[in-house]
Amino acid sequence: MNHQGVSTEDAVRNTVEPCLRNRRGAVEVSLTNHLADLHVVRWGPLRLNEREVPPEDILLLPEEGVVTRSEHVSPQRPFPFGHQRTVRIRIRVPPLDSGAHRLEVELECRRHGVLSLDVTEVIDAPLSRADGRIPRDDEDDYSEAIVRARRVHAEAWAGTRLSHVTQPSFAPHRARNACELFTGVAQVPLGIAGPLVMNGEHACGPYLIPLATTEGAMVASYNRGIKLINACGGARSTVQEDSMQRSPAFVFDDARQARDFVAWVQEQHQALTVQAESTSHVARLQRIEPYQVHRFAFLRFNFATGDAAGQNMVNKATFAALQWIRDRYPGIRASFLDGNISTDKKSSRLNILQTRGKRVTAEVVVPQELLRASMRTRVSQVILFQRICAEGASMAGSHNSGAQFANALAALFIATGQDVAALAESSAGTLFMEETQEGDLYASVTLPSLVLATHGGGTSLPTQRECLELMDCHGRGKVRRLAEIVAGVVLAGELSLACAVASERDSEEWVSSHERLGRHP
Repeated sequence: MNHQGVSTEDAVRNTVEPCLRNRRGAVEVSLTNHLADLHVVRWGPLRLNEREVPPEDILLLPEEGVVTRSEHVSPQRPFPFGHQRTVRIRIRVPPLDSGAHRLEVELECRRHGVLSLDVTEVIDAPLSRADGRIPRDDEDDYSEAIVRARRVHAEAWAGTRLSHVTQPSFAPHRARNACELFTGVAQVPLGIAGPLVMNGEHACGPYLIPLATTEGAMVASYNRGIKLINACGGARSTVQEDSMQRSPAFVFDDARQARDFVAWVQEQHQALTVQAESTSHVARLQRIEPYQVHRFAFLRFNFATGDAAGQNMVNKATFAALQWIRDRYPGIRASFLDGNISTDKKSSRLNILQTRGKRVTAEVVVPQELLRASMRTRVSQVILFQRICAEGASMAGSHNSGAQFANALAALFIATGQDVAALAESSAGTLFMEETQEGDLYASVTLPSLVLATHGGGTSLPTQRECLELMDCHGRGKVRRLAEIVAGVVLAGELSLACAVASERDSEEWVSSHERLGRHP
């Protein structure tokens, strides 16, 4: 490799560091720039094993920015290749066999002239020509051997190396009942906020808060809100209701038959309770809500599920009741275990009104002097911002009038092994603020459909268990404690962001914090 103004081959070769690998349906070259910021005005010609590749078959994939075809690079549309940045060149050619391969490529740059690369790279193993079926073992699909086989298969298929994904801190069998075709782990940075002082009925005292996130400035924002709440003596929290649903649907010949069926079901409540509760020592049937439209009847079964989130538990319990109904009621043309009125893993107005999971509130009173001194804003300004946000949410048809409920929930769900898809319903909620008679700020959040668990599912995985134990929330009898803590964290985030946007600096704190903590270097 050589370029204008450099005479030694070694110095030039260190300018751009190549790496060659197979990809499914292509070959990929990674180039890392060790010279300076480059503005490439011509990319090519490129030759692989002395065969020139047409420009339309070359795709440039930078770390950041727009994917570009090499034929589109020109003096009018230069391709930025920053210092210490890597660009992947995807070449549409058949996969290469194992062994040495010669790569020649030219880059013409505005200030540095023509850079030419002529190297020989070795591919250790050819791309697998297998049919793509992921390896599995019917006898033990969580053995070290089968997990290793899946890793090798994935690496060969994609033409890459899995060095981080394949280093879990626990034995593969620990993922049984949590993840099928287990191959490794997705590691997410974990920050610790707090301690957050809670004055709840189940969560009393200070708690450290584990937050798993890749969003810079988020943990700092929650710490800021926690500091404010602690200065007020802590957050008061209350769990008002606890319920998990499944909603079977029934089809009849006409609406009158559907109506008569609903009346019959209401008469059979005790018998249905016995059938449903026979499937579990935890599930307890609270009520059955009937809904009818056209010739369809929906029955929304509501259960208490203890310390489990309970979706699988209520599936089994409702199915037992459904079978009992089918055996005893004539005229049912069709039935389905769920007709979607439970809105599992979907946000809905019905869940907001009726509760799905836990309905929990966290509230605090912030003295006006403290708000002014620590957050650089006024009570009236924060309340005005909250009112505007509520109006905007209403206009948009949003199920949340707050600012960032989902930030806390997602970070806590990932850290503690919750069903992350339940964020869809869990992130619904309301933020309310008003001025007290003393001129202080009253702030409250209510989460009407918070779906979480401290027992079962992903909560038993080693890292998730550790995060729950940080909050003394692992195991039976602790789910309401976790619900109250989660609500307190959500309240901290709402206070922090609302005060940043409504500060006397006119939202500058919101922008500057993300610029300082959230941007890539």
